[in-house]
Amino acid sequence: MIILSLFSGFTTTLKEVALALGPLFIIVCFFQFFIFHLPGPKFSDVVKGFILTFFGIALFLQGVYAGFIPAGQKMGIMLSELSYNWILIPIGFVIGFVAILAEPAVHVMIDEVDKVTSGSIPGPVLLYCMAIGVAFAVALAMARVLYGIPLAYILIPGYIVAFLMMRYCSEQFISIAFDSGGVATGPMTVSFIMAMTIGVATAIEGRDPVLQGFGMVSLVALAPILTILTLGVIYSKLSKIYDEENSKT
Repeated sequence: MIILSLFSGFTTTLKEVALALGPLFIIVCFFQFFIFHLPGPKFSDVVKGFILTFFGIALFLQGVYAGFIPAGQKMGIMLSELSYNWILIPIGFVIGFVAILAEPAVHVMIDEVDKVTSGSIPGPVLLYCMAIGVAFAVALAMARVLYGIPLAYILIPGYIVAFLMMRYCSEQFISIAFDSGGVATGPMTVSFIMAMTIGVATAIEGRDPVLQGFGMVSLVALAPILTILTLGVIYSKLSKIYDEENSKT
């Protein structure tokens, strides 16, 4: 009975996923029949991939609706009611760090960067830079809710710093940095951490869940941009030092 209760509303989830993936599958079929003309076995693999993706996304979303969101909200409410609710800040740091390590889209981007740059920008370095950035962002989001810090006080200076740092980075790092901001706000982050933040805002007296609960995703999107740009500045400095040493020899 417990297992069956987890699949309550699963048909609705399947319809949502079908509406999302259906147009993409139609486009792929159109290109296959009129442009690509892939061999039968190859196109069969594409179809199998769509089927696996369909059920994978459906099961993931059902897990989010049945477990992740309720657990995140309950956790946020319980921790915010403690007399030492400041503990939400270090807990947010740890959760933010772990969430990025588990984010599928982050690993896809890192693999692509590693391939395109031929390993000149190591994947593990990018991964841990993003994880540290998101960890600080989630910790800051918790502090924002606890102490009522306006979102604009964080975002406006943050983006000003990001645009200033662009002057000292290569275009390669700038592109990766801004893509990493979007990739970091994936399903793991949104489904659990946002629910937890809303739970905290709901439980604390005087906090509006709409004003303080939302906005966390914007902080998560900003943090990797800053950390990857910082990495880009370090790379630029190191490359200049390396070129100067080579010119002397």
